[in-house]
Amino acid sequence: MKKLSISALMLGATVMYAQEVEKEKQIEDVVIVGNRNTKRTKIETPVPVDIINIDKIQKSAPQTTVQDLLNYVIPSFNAVRQSSSDGTEHIDPVSLRGLGPDQVLVLLNGKRRHTISLVNYQNTVGNGSVGTDLSTIPVIAIDRIEVLRDGAAAQYGSDAIAGVINIILKKDIGATASATYGISGRNDGENYQAGINYGAALGKDNGFVNLSLQLNHRGKTTRVQNHDLDIFGDNFAYAFANDPAAARAADDAILQQRGLTRNDFNFQVGDAQIRQAQLFLNAEYPINDKFRFYTFGGFSLKEGKGFGFRRLPSETSNVVSSIYPNGFQASLGSQVYDFSYAVGTKYNANNWLIDLSNTFGSNTFNYNVENTNNASLGANSPTSFYAGAHSFLQNTINLDVAKNLNQFNIAFGGEFRFEQYQIKPGDEASYAQYDVNGNIATEGSTVLGAGGSQSFIGFSPQNTLRKSRNSTAVYADISYDLDKKFNVDLAGRFENYSDFGNTINGKLALRYEFVKNYAIRGAVGTGFRAPSLQQQYFNNSYADISTSGSGIVTKGIFTNDSAAAQALGFDKLKQETSLNGSLGLTLKPANRLFITLDGYWIKVKDRIVITSNITDPRLADYGVESGRFFANAIDTETKGVDLVVTYDWKLGGGNLNINLAGNYTETKITDFHFPQNLATPQEEFFGPDQINIIETLSPKTKATLGLNYSISKFNFLVRNTYFGKVIRDGYPFGGVQEFAPKVVTDISVGYDFTKNINLTIGANNAFDVFPDLQSYENSYYGVFKYASVQMGTLGNYFFGRLNFNF
Repeated sequence: MKKLSISALMLGATVMYAQEVEKEKQIEDVVIVGNRNTKRTKIETPVPVDIINIDKIQKSAPQTTVQDLLNYVIPSFNAVRQSSSDGTEHIDPVSLRGLGPDQVLVLLNGKRRHTISLVNYQNTVGNGSVGTDLSTIPVIAIDRIEVLRDGAAAQYGSDAIAGVINIILKKDIGATASATYGISGRNDGENYQAGINYGAALGKDNGFVNLSLQLNHRGKTTRVQNHDLDIFGDNFAYAFANDPAAARAADDAILQQRGLTRNDFNFQVGDAQIRQAQLFLNAEYPINDKFRFYTFGGFSLKEGKGFGFRRLPSETSNVVSSIYPNGFQASLGSQVYDFSYAVGTKYNANNWLIDLSNTFGSNTFNYNVENTNNASLGANSPTSFYAGAHSFLQNTINLDVAKNLNQFNIAFGGEFRFEQYQIKPGDEASYAQYDVNGNIATEGSTVLGAGGSQSFIGFSPQNTLRKSRNSTAVYADISYDLDKKFNVDLAGRFENYSDFGNTINGKLALRYEFVKNYAIRGAVGTGFRAPSLQQQYFNNSYADISTSGSGIVTKGIFTNDSAAAQALGFDKLKQETSLNGSLGLTLKPANRLFITLDGYWIKVKDRIVITSNITDPRLADYGVESGRFFANAIDTETKGVDLVVTYDWKLGGGNLNINLAGNYTETKITDFHFPQNLATPQEEFFGPDQINIIETLSPKTKATLGLNYSISKFNFLVRNTYFGKVIRDGYPFGGVQEFAPKVVTDISVGYDFTKNINLTIGANNAFDVFPDLQSYENSYYGVFKYASVQMGTLGNYFFGRLNFNF
């Protein structure tokens, strides 16, 4: 039995089987960038949908993870690795159509995928948001990925403001395997990946069981050179900015006086080291000719090692000089456990399609800090710490019913979801502030230095919590097709959350083919995103020396319902709401030539953000000096356009697939909703740097041009990806810098030794393109030569891959 594509999913029950033959034909009407003999954008859907055949594209593409593959295939999708950003450098934040990581919904086999437990709060892309870790799903387990580029909360519920990414697992019979080795042009960032997928028949009537195992190691990269550093962070900024040689000479004089060399200051800035193991299952068993049982899911273990900001020898309150006379750079280790499973049964008879399922997912993130100290313990400080953990779990029960009535398809159903979020404490020394006698410091205590594990302070018992909620939803939708000329989709959804109440959303989508192969399409709908439990309850407040040095105070991130938040007038978090509109054209002016052009407008109200530090006299009543808070504080408006042109050309006995895809997106903040009468000016707690993250830190323009030529046993890929201009605001420590547009070129050559063995070699970023060098004032004493923007800081990367079919 064949599965529907996302175009059917978005009209009703997830993974239903109405109009099966027609939907399979639609899959053949799409073209993917840089791959052979498949097409990418659906022509016959009322909203834009991309279908990416991962099994084929991954054979020739340099990228090895889901987010990296999509980043170079779909221009409206963005993912960039972060550096020195705590947990965020272990899990890449991704975005669709310029919105946040938590405003795109991810499905696995049509079922809602759980999010991660991590909150991004280090002023990176997606600051203040919680996303889904696409890298937990092994590429070798995936058949295809369907990307719906339109709001879909009326069909799927929370999070589907920007769109939906639906990952479909393989159900193949037989075995495939791949082995990849890659390395950057600077001899770092080594990547080893090996995977195997095996499928066997299970029972009769197309039953199957499919297993996937994938192992991956990605080495760290170093994108700073010691001779570029103002090591001591003293008074050499002017010299570096105007005369780098003079700055280095000044530093060298101090090094000579102290009997040191630059090799004593080996700082790490670049991509984190990541090791990962994944095991996934997809199975379906026909009980009889009407009932089928299915299950799918998997386990992922990720271990990362990133690096924090260096602590200079002159920072005597943070550095125990007897342990680290030259200062130190701490490393942050992660252990991320991700587990999911789904079980369900399907009934199919007399055009009735019923799907009852239970889907569970959990994500646990553990922190270990090494090569650091708790300065308040002095020489007695440990140098490694367990800093605690946070976890998130989600369980979803779905009942989906669909009925096909000739030109009509009717669907309805319900959902119950339970969610739980937890923070666990670390070692006492990872968070505690001690006095000179080694006891927990109190008001008036004498201390040697700052408490907690420097670079990443652990979670304390005061941060520890376990919170949960549930939601119940019902939905209905109807679609009408008139001879493929006129299509109408209408959907509505009611949802109740135990923590903030009710929401009702609807959507109308239309398509009209006014001339054969020429159609206009459009949609309008409302949407919402529930505040995540992570945003409501994440906190990492800790004891520290007051800025004045007069006592012990509390600083950090506080929960939205804390006494400190209430004292400042922050309201309880509520849902974000959205209004989406789109209008587009689909054209087929010639055989094998497809063109789609879609414009969109997205208005989001009460968008949740996290502030920078707020200082206010009212906080002193709670022993707090400064704090950061989550709030429904801004409204945004996003406008953009997607263009896709694809053409298959029979050339010289082979096939040339030409794909041009581009996206322009602009997001603006239209209003602010912060509490009134805060003592801290808004430009300090939500200033130009925060506005910059939302409006201009990601490229407004992105495009790809892919040429894929296959002939005989050879396959050739050349793909250029254009990353448009971005702006980074270094406020309050730096300035505004514009990064010029860049073009990254991917190339590969593949050869089929036999029908079962293929070798592909090639390169990502073959011409070694980087973002512009950062201005010195934004580079933290010259450490961060490059910002984590556009294509990132890997540089050129060369790979070889063996693919096997058994």
